[in-house]
Amino acid sequence: MQIEDANISVDDKVALLNALSETGLKYISVGSFVSPKWTPQMAHIEEIVSKFTPKPGVTYTAVLMNPRGRERALKYSPPLTIQANPYPRLSCHLCDVFARRNTNRTQQQEIENWPSILARAQKKNCKEAGIGISAAWGSNFLGEFSVDIQMRMLEAQHRRWDEIGIKVVSCLLVDTMSFSTPYRIGETISRIKEKWPDITHFNLHLHNARNMALGSTYEAMRILGSEDTLELMGSIGGIGGCPYCGNGRATGTTPTEDLLHMLEGMGIETGVDMEKLIACVWLAEEIIGRPLFGHVSKAGPRPKNLDQFYDLNMPFVETMEQAKHFMNGPKAYKGGIYPYKEPIISPYRQRLEQGLPAYDDPLDGEFPWKTYPMLK
Repeated sequence: MQIEDANISVDDKVALLNALSETGLKYISVGSFVSPKWTPQMAHIEEIVSKFTPKPGVTYTAVLMNPRGRERALKYSPPLTIQANPYPRLSCHLCDVFARRNTNRTQQQEIENWPSILARAQKKNCKEAGIGISAAWGSNFLGEFSVDIQMRMLEAQHRRWDEIGIKVVSCLLVDTMSFSTPYRIGETISRIKEKWPDITHFNLHLHNARNMALGSTYEAMRILGSEDTLELMGSIGGIGGCPYCGNGRATGTTPTEDLLHMLEGMGIETGVDMEKLIACVWLAEEIIGRPLFGHVSKAGPRPKNLDQFYDLNMPFVETMEQAKHFMNGPKAYKGGIYPYKEPIISPYRQRLEQGLPAYDDPLDGEFPWKTYPMLK
């Protein structure tokens, strides 16, 4: 919410955080410990952390941009978990303009800081490390960056770790300004895997201003193997903006509910109650006062069983509010236009109601393959 109205109440934020805690999500970021001068929306982060009700088994984290933020957050640990990056990492922005706008540092300053990161890793006797780039695929200020540019910058980082004998196993790719596409994600990850097979941990931070984040996520999952780990970030409703990149609130990120819906459709258990998660999206929309960007919260998840299938004889469903019938029931579309002179019936639906499959086996089944002459 750090780009939303600064006057959203602490109580509303706490209510949303508590509701999220009941969804089955295991990792929740509660906000940012940043300067209230530049991010007034996070001015009351300490009060929020003090008031919400932590749920056992859920890891609560916060964004810590600098040592001052970490110092503030340590006073609230627990319930916060102050996570240390498991891999010391060399990284920089490919867009020097965004680096300056976002962190008040130039790309050159980011690169000049690498020796201190290397020295700390050596002092701690680290065995594994990471590399990374932000604005990885392109920038609203400089245009697209080719995979050759990406690899050249990553090679420079990898070489520094090689020189001190620390193994590189992780790669962070941040699409700050929504330049990724599934094709380009696949191209980048394939090149990285081909050149450095030891890199088996990928962290993708994909913004969604141009609606490519979910497709790009799927492509990354398709390319990566069973030996790989993929970290992803999402936010309910796709909320989240950036005042530095020129897209504002439209920047967004992967909607959590859409991401989990995709994973479950792939047979990946998430342990999250989708109905409760969608209710959180609706609560967030009510608090913020506008619709958010996710889709599953508007159309509902795919109905999977007879109890969830839609009424064959529902009236026209036209508005966004009427579409909420998937959770709110028939009252959502009560009074809608009903144009049908006779009730709609379906032999396929009748089969489902009898406990049969809608279609018999297409190889040796009867219905409809041997029932309708033209299908025989």
